[in-house]
Amino acid sequence: MPTEPLSQKEIEDRLRELPGWSLDGDRITRDYELADHFAATALVVHVSQIQQELNHHSDLTLGYKSVALAVHTHSAGGITEKDFELAARVEAVAPGHGAR
Repeated sequence: MPTEPLSQKEIEDRLRELPGWSLDGDRITRDYELADHFAATALVVHVSQIQQELNHHSDLTLGYKSVALAVHTHSAGGITEKDFELAARVEAVAPGHGAR
């Protein structure tokens, strides 16, 4: 069964459950700051593992001491429940890497 895009209201309601995440066009996004490059790289590896488990991949950008995610479901042409599942999983592991 294809995944359907969420309505604007559903997206806004779900974003209230994910502090730090915001709507940017047709994506939900989050930037994390970390202590150093090694911590940022470790978070990227952990996020990559989650994406593989979910078979759902975001745009993931590694900076010197930062990680940025931009998430949407390409095949649905918008933001879906799968995007929020990925975001919630990332939120659960990010503090363990010292991300803020």
